Amino acid sequence: MSRFDAYRDSFANARLSRSPTGVLEVALHTDGGTLVFNGHTHEQFVDLFHAIGSDSDNRVVILTGSGDAFMERITLDGFDFFTPRGYDKIYREGKKVLMNLLDIEVPLIAAVNGPVRLHSEYILLADIVLATPSTLFQDKPHFEFGIVSGDGVHLLWQEAIGTVRGRYFILTRQELDAETAKAWGAVNEIVSTESLLARAREIGEGLAALPPLATSYTRIAMTHKLRRIIDEGVGYGLALEGISAADVARARAK
Repeated sequence: MSRFDAYRDSFANARLSRSPTGVLEVALHTDGGTLVFNGHTHEQFVDLFHAIGSDSDNRVVILTGSGDAFMERITLDGFDFFTPRGYDKIYREGKKVLMNLLDIEVPLIAAVNGPVRLHSEYILLADIVLATPSTLFQDKPHFEFGIVSGDGVHLLWQEAIGTVRGRYFILTRQELDAETAKAWGAVNEIVSTESLLARAREIGEGLAALPPLATSYTRIAMTHKLRRIIDEGVGYGLALEGISAADVARARAK
């Protein structure tokens, strides 16, 4: 049994397939359709990205969604924001999932098939971002729940589009369409929905044909700054998010 065979069917919300050349496709989903994010997927994706990063046979990774959106809906199922033990779990997973994404030490292509209204930080840790005309970015749920946007979006959007634009994006819950995201540097290409995966595979196969150490070490070199930003800032941001969640719980209890 290969390493891939050991984990390919282990994740209920990720459909995995790999080409003979080592281009791994990861399609996030719920019951085959658009992903509904919750506390269970929050936990699951920590292990998913760890397994991918631990498999040296993966030469390139394509991360995409299913249905009409990459990630648009969230439910509180499986989350406990309002007790110390419950939030400690969220805090630990929130730090680990981003470092596990960075520990995928091969080129990472985000094929963004539609709106991303939460956890767009996953996209911003990719090396190449492909979007469709229907793609838009927004940090929607944090302020709706009354909590701090502390899980990485507050850091990576400022890095991607600039500090003033990044802060505005977070504070106003701005909807950033694909064309604007491309003009501001957060998207590389906009292609039709029908061509999205074909274009991602084309780029992926081109990268897989290069010497493995060249592509792997280039990914490591180019994400070194992001690793430092995440390491220094996400724990602090998540702690502030936890304080705000405690305040929401206190207000609800009155």
